[in-house]
Amino acid sequence: MDIAHLHFLVAEADTAQRRSLVELLGQLGASRVTDVPDGHLALQRLEGGFAPRIDVAIVDLALPGMDGLELMRHLGTQRIDVRLIVTGAQPAGLLFSVETLAQAYGIDLLGTIGKPVTAAKIKPLLENYTPLARSPERPAGPRSTFQDIGIGLQKRQFEPFFQPKIELATGQVKGLEAFARWRHPEHGVLGPASFIDALEQNNRVDFLDWSMIEMSAERCRWFQDQGIPVPISINLAPETLAHPAFIRQITACIGRHRILPEYLTFEMPESSVLNSDPAFIERLVRLRMMGFGLAIDDYGTGRSNLQLLARIPFSELKIDRSFVDGASKRRPLGTVLRSCLGLAHSLDRMSVAVGVETRQDWDFLQNLGCTYAQGYHIANPMEAAAFPGWLEDWRHFF
Repeated sequence: MDIAHLHFLVAEADTAQRRSLVELLGQLGASRVTDVPDGHLALQRLEGGFAPRIDVAIVDLALPGMDGLELMRHLGTQRIDVRLIVTGAQPAGLLFSVETLAQAYGIDLLGTIGKPVTAAKIKPLLENYTPLARSPERPAGPRSTFQDIGIGLQKRQFEPFFQPKIELATGQVKGLEAFARWRHPEHGVLGPASFIDALEQNNRVDFLDWSMIEMSAERCRWFQDQGIPVPISINLAPETLAHPAFIRQITACIGRHRILPEYLTFEMPESSVLNSDPAFIERLVRLRMMGFGLAIDDYGTGRSNLQLLARIPFSELKIDRSFVDGASKRRPLGTVLRSCLGLAHSLDRMSVAVGVETRQDWDFLQNLGCTYAQGYHIANPMEAAAFPGWLEDWRHFF
């Protein structure tokens, strides 16, 4: 990419290394580079008022006065908008932990580089640069009241959009995940950010869950009538499953739409599935005995009790995107991913990698023996009517 329009900050204590990095950026096409020898000066340059604004800061961990970790803390707490590259003489595992820290602070990190910094190391990180979206005056989307959402559900304005799940070994579409969308009469198609908070605050996520279950079952029947028998995965809140009438209602639902239980999989977050309440576990067992699938979602983000996990009758382990995106390039991330896949394999369960964004991640997962992949590299969530056409194109591609 052309980096001539970007303003770089180089924060490095060692004079020779600092000059070398400034020269390296110049060779790569940078025309504006500011350099400082310590953390305090770096923070001054990054805080408001310094012009032209810094786009990318390259910061060494071992800065004098205020080291790289303290500087990151200030960037996070003051919400300073800058893309960051961290350098250091530390081993890769420790630099990976620094990446985790940056993520926790909400910093836009392009990546970490072990010293010495070379063109081959820094160039791929700069290619990931995209301008930061700066529009604080415009909200992310309308926040609707609980009453508005209730009216929208009653009027069937909510519907599932579907993202394909691909078998990595064959490239075949083996399922769809349903994502709730609201076709708002004024604001167009809205995602969960516009409605999930109000439902959770009023303890009525089950309203949305049942709407998605009913409509997903309806779409599943429609797909089968089109000659496309494809299973559908639906997110399910633990409160919805805990309702005494759940088993009776889901049985009636699949009866109405004439689909077999095998065509529906319920996805539940890892944190909610690891529940030792016998009534809850009984419902999970009952669902599996009836033939429904059960997926543990966001795996890796909770504090797993492996003994309990092994006893839960899940059929799929969905590995969180934070362990998938970029795993092909980052060895520590790849190690964690390999461990998750090994667990699924040892328990004789299917593994699903979520958040596959690049061909490199696809190839990496394929080589590791992951069962299924989902993500924008394959397709965005789409309305049901668009899926048959997409599937035809996909089959030509494979």
